[in-house]
Amino acid sequence: MDILDPVPSTPRAAVTPLAPRLRDLRGKRIGILDNSKPNADALLGRVAELLVERTGAAEIVRWRKPGASIPAADHDAVAASADVFVTGSAD
Repeated sequence: MDILDPVPSTPRAAVTPLAPRLRDLRGKRIGILDNSKPNADALLGRVAELLVERTGAAEIVRWRKPGASIPAADHDAVAASADVFVTGSAD
């Protein structure tokens, strides 16, 4: 008889905590990560524009992925381009 143990023999990787929240967006760069779905650019762009208007954020930086299921090409460059990001899915 085989006995199967559902508990992994190696411990799970440590959970990475979320980055701390910014106090406000004044002077910050808002990053838009568009997943290339229809209307995602319009929706995310408008959200970013409202953030700039209402919070005093400095600018909007836009990135567009080649497709919804494809990761952003250069993660480090994308991450370094803005202080906060807005992303989502639209159809």
